[in-house]
Amino acid sequence: MILLGAGVLAWLATWVVPKGFFSGAEGAFSLADFQLAERSPAPFFGDGDSTGFLDFLFDGLVSGDAYGATVGLMAFLLSVGGAFGVVSRTKALEKALIGFLAQKQRLAATAVPVLFVVFSLAGAIFGMGEEAIVFVVVMTPAFLRAGFDRITPVVTAYVGTQVGFATSWMNPFSVVVAQGIAEVPVMSGWGLRLVMWAVFTGLGALVAWRYAKSIRKEPSAIVDDDPIAEGGLSVGHWSVITTVLLGIAWIAWGVGAKQYYFPEISTQFLAIGLAAGIIGTLFRLEGMTANDAAEAFAGGAKDLVPAVLIIGAAKGVVLLLGGDDPSAPSVLNTWLHGMGVATEELPPTLSAVGMLGIQSLINLVVVSGSGQAALTMPLMAPLADLNGVSRQVAVLAFQLGDGLTNIVCPASAALMGSLAAAKVTWGAWFSFIIRPLLGGLALAVGFILVAVLIGYS
Repeated sequence: MILLGAGVLAWLATWVVPKGFFSGAEGAFSLADFQLAERSPAPFFGDGDSTGFLDFLFDGLVSGDAYGATVGLMAFLLSVGGAFGVVSRTKALEKALIGFLAQKQRLAATAVPVLFVVFSLAGAIFGMGEEAIVFVVVMTPAFLRAGFDRITPVVTAYVGTQVGFATSWMNPFSVVVAQGIAEVPVMSGWGLRLVMWAVFTGLGALVAWRYAKSIRKEPSAIVDDDPIAEGGLSVGHWSVITTVLLGIAWIAWGVGAKQYYFPEISTQFLAIGLAAGIIGTLFRLEGMTANDAAEAFAGGAKDLVPAVLIIGAAKGVVLLLGGDDPSAPSVLNTWLHGMGVATEELPPTLSAVGMLGIQSLINLVVVSGSGQAALTMPLMAPLADLNGVSRQVAVLAFQLGDGLTNIVCPASAALMGSLAAAKVTWGAWFSFIIRPLLGGLALAVGFILVAVLIGYS
């Protein structure tokens, strides 16, 4: 509904705002190169040469090619979603975490930071979000019996995933999407991001540990037939986990050594999913059959269809405005010029921090990471060029703004589901998390400033 409203506003804007373009050399345009063109309202029905209001979704869905937005990006997301669906169907990763809990039946407070790091890795590598709800459901009874309160499992599982999501060096659903739209090499700049992940995760684990230690009471008796301890990791489960780890290493090698992009990375994820499906079928993990693997792939892809539609709609909004080519007349270029003039006196550091603030606010409304990237990066990437900020920094501002505010955003299904699973009200959660969140945002500003000062690209 938000994007439909954006489409209406974009269509109306073409009737009011004149289109503009930058006449400078490609990749080197400046504010001085801007020129106004004639106002040309977008039609209600598309005519083949221009996007109309009623076909902005279709045009958005079919734009681009295999190496960029939107077709390549959407195919990438569906492939990755399907592969993760198969891996998830084997329950290997879930059982590994539950097994850890079963071994720590008394759950000494030291187990909390360990689990926080594990969930942060899941958020960084797999983009775990809504899946945290399942673990909150499983962990809450165990944490309560171990003497902790209901907030502790939410901090450990949900906040852990979001810290990893916000600071990831390879998240396929945020970093890769934003870099693809901003025309930045996929998974580039991973060094600083890896350091950032380690710092944020370490501090987050420390906060979780101190809180858990401060509120823990004498644990109640743990019965031997605790349901979370049922079942263990078989050879098949370990085979799936090993396959995933080796697959991630393969992807890292391909991106770094071979400059793999959407088509190649999609193929690698598909190989991981196929291998997990074969292992799951051979070992009958969770009673898995070949048909179950196929259904899991379809289900995983289906889960990302809303994100794909959001990306297509967001691209359609850009096309309604005339497209994102700086040298072609568009309303987007006129807005870009206006924002550039308004901020041209600001140093690059303040411009970058402003991008972080804008992305944080937008995330309170557009909670989809890939959708927010599709909606904001066509404007933020060229604005970064105008303000002397690298596009890599613009992507960094996006991922930090997108991920960190998920921790408190009431529109986030993952947050509200996790709170519901632990029976914690949003008000109680806000009172607890607001100070750590403000500290995290301050740390994010610090990393943005460092990125600008070192010429991060």
